[in-house]
Amino acid sequence: MPITELLERNAELYADDVALVEVNPEITEIRRITWKDYELIEPDPLCCYRREITWKVFDEKANRFANLLLKRGVTKGDKVGILLMNCLEWLPAYFGILKTGALAVPLNFRYTPDEIRYCLDLAQVDVLLFGPEFIGRVEEIADDISKNRLLFYVGEGCPSFAEHYDSLVANCGSSSPGIRLTDRDDAAIYFSSGTTGFPKAILHDHMSLMHSARVEQAHHGQTKDDVFLCIPPLYHTGAKMHWFGSLYSGSKAVLLKGIKPKSILETVSNEGCTIVWLLVPWAQDILDAIDRGEIDLSQYDLSRWRLMHIGAQPVPPSLISRWKKVFPDHLYDTNYGLSESIGPGCVHLGVDNIHKVGAIGKAGFGWEVKIVDENGNSVEKGNVGELCVKGPGVMKCYYRDAAATAEALRDGWLFTGDMAQEDEDGFIYLVDRKKDVIISGGENIYPVQIEDFLRAHEAVKDVAVIGLPDKRLGEIAAAIISLKEGAQCTEDDINLFCQKLPRYKRPHKIIFADIPRNPTGKIEKPKLREIYCGESLVAKQIKN
Repeated sequence: MPITELLERNAELYADDVALVEVNPEITEIRRITWKDYELIEPDPLCCYRREITWKVFDEKANRFANLLLKRGVTKGDKVGILLMNCLEWLPAYFGILKTGALAVPLNFRYTPDEIRYCLDLAQVDVLLFGPEFIGRVEEIADDISKNRLLFYVGEGCPSFAEHYDSLVANCGSSSPGIRLTDRDDAAIYFSSGTTGFPKAILHDHMSLMHSARVEQAHHGQTKDDVFLCIPPLYHTGAKMHWFGSLYSGSKAVLLKGIKPKSILETVSNEGCTIVWLLVPWAQDILDAIDRGEIDLSQYDLSRWRLMHIGAQPVPPSLISRWKKVFPDHLYDTNYGLSESIGPGCVHLGVDNIHKVGAIGKAGFGWEVKIVDENGNSVEKGNVGELCVKGPGVMKCYYRDAAATAEALRDGWLFTGDMAQEDEDGFIYLVDRKKDVIISGGENIYPVQIEDFLRAHEAVKDVAVIGLPDKRLGEIAAAIISLKEGAQCTEDDINLFCQKLPRYKRPHKIIFADIPRNPTGKIEKPKLREIYCGESLVAKQIKN
């Protein structure tokens, strides 16, 4: 069934139950104090900004936006872009778009004006909904993009080149528009992360979205009593599809705007969160803050927190070992996925398999997987090949890119571009991105393996390994290392530590510097190659 029916079901069954909470620790709420005949207004430093809506209000807000879009000429198959930071308006707007039969097109909040324009044009977006953080960027391209698009603004201080969303939806009906939808109707266009060049537009239908909701609930067993803490950006399939588990179970979710360890733990404590999805850097930051004595766990009520899971990138086993020492009662899980397979879950470790930490798991609920060589033939266990997945959550296509679609989709299988290997028990280990493999002196070097090894060093906070050009070997492995705060470590220390690696895997160059990551936690290796090789991947694509 279409994903919108889950929202309507929750609005009927759980009308007055809280559906969504927005928490922003960077803004303190205003408190009013009456003193004699005066009313004083001042910030309350002990109370962060917090808003909430029930399932009934959630559905009504979605209906109002749907009716606004229909009133303004949006029809089935049109596209509506969302350029918002996480907020209470985000998900109701998303479902309002779907209720019209139009396609939701979430945009990365880090896009430059040119990237925004590029994605709007690629996806043929008819309406753009944007927030205050993006006024400057949208204004730069407003004369261009507003010629054939409606621009709606969410927030205070609506700019002159847009219409005010809040005022418009207030005058629209809160009843469902009643547009008939089917599983095979197009639902959303997501963009690839851009870590390998220009973003591609990924088209999904309602069946994909529904399957992701079923997968998430099957993997993590959400019930009505769970509370999911969502920190990553909702434009990304990872955050959205993990939240779909809350939608499926009718349970509460909290949108936290901030990644500081103290803010995360305070929110878990105050909201009674049971499930928290973290990225590797955030989990590391929490543990480091505890180690430094900056956080006293006795000050928080974390008794309801049952599951910590990590995705979006390979997870160092050393990190989970540290985590379990501090939080021994936590269940741990990891999921593998990509936007082309509607986010997390096509490969799944499972909470009962913590002895296999380091693996991404086995085929997820309703999914098939295989690992193939360059000719598309399945490889033997233990051999490295390209990971392929098949299931109801695979994209329909790369929108308006037939060549890329034909390369990625073959006989119903999605060729992920990730190199992996399977152990004797059938668990899959991610080796690296196909395009990140370093070929040095004829040997294939997989950066993730070196990165996992180096993260075990007590002074290393984060690490990225890239290939640098070399006249003799073709490429050499270079390790860019970010040290923990206050840690002392030299190039000689790292080289000595790496003596345990086979000689061909040892980094030839050590660089101490910060590691750039995108909002979903993935290392931005094109940016590192641009810094240390002198030419960006995008520049090479343009030149070629």
